[in-house]
Amino acid sequence: MMIDIKEIIRAKELIDPYIKKTPLIKSEFLSTLFNNEIYLKLENKQLTNSFKIRGAFSKLLNLTKEESIKGIITASSGNHAQAIAISAKVLNISAKIIVPKTTPKIKLDKIKKFEVELVLHGENYDEAEKEALLLAYSEGRTYVSAYNDKWIIAGQGTIGLEILDELPEVDEVLVPVGGGGLISGIAIAIKNSDKKKRITGIQTAACPAMYESLKAGKIVNVDMKESIADGMYGGIEKDSMTFDIIKEFVDEVVVVEEETIKDALALLWRKEKLITEGSAAAAIAPLIETTEKFVGKKIVCIISGGNIEDDLFYEIINTH
Repeated sequence: MMIDIKEIIRAKELIDPYIKKTPLIKSEFLSTLFNNEIYLKLENKQLTNSFKIRGAFSKLLNLTKEESIKGIITASSGNHAQAIAISAKVLNISAKIIVPKTTPKIKLDKIKKFEVELVLHGENYDEAEKEALLLAYSEGRTYVSAYNDKWIIAGQGTIGLEILDELPEVDEVLVPVGGGGLISGIAIAIKNSDKKKRITGIQTAACPAMYESLKAGKIVNVDMKESIADGMYGGIEKDSMTFDIIKEFVDEVVVVEEETIKDALALLWRKEKLITEGSAAAAIAPLIETTEKFVGKKIVCIISGGNIEDDLFYEIINTH
């Protein structure tokens, strides 16, 4: 099921009363360092400090009356869970959230502030997702995927509309990629304005599921290693619509090293005083690893979130 630009525009109309329009700032330091114009779209300044609230409100505002009454269920490594929790509370919808046992404490604490049923299950996102799907069937709740959903993708695509509104002359957008919901929505919005504008996705070498799937021409499983970019962690649902959208609308998906993500996170703190999680910092990692590819362009990097454990944040900025 392909998503139309009209659905992204519709999502924007629905969610605007509930979310923030996040800042788009030019980084003079990064622009000078990489010999181009670098802009940062600060979704770490969004409600719940993550872009996920856009898709969550978009999905819940499009539920049928019956679905709203029966409630929803989802699985998440953290940011999507927070977004579902706050949007469900605002819209008075019953929500059950399944998270891996390894979810960072900072994210669990934020979820617990809202009136949702929180269940810890499994060692990673994939195990939590399987449990959520089983419970959705047995309890009659609507399962809300973190990425494989038309209205989730449309909600995330509103970021693309905001970028075009402020910087219509943008040449390229760099987007972190996990399951692909964020980049799918942004790519549809940006390419609708001008197919020549480039969209580049970024994955960590610790979990390059989308990168390897695109290379194979089909969704494949990958071996996952430990990563600080937990928002990009996990496999891709079989038959996920994001895979086909990315094939059509995204110019390239690249893989960056964990150490580069840490360098990027420290750089964003030192030069821009931005607190970013690993997945968000990954957006500037290709600029560090392959600087020459981006010279002379107007580039927007999607700083997707800022939820990171204090200890991990200080460890990284003190060692990189």
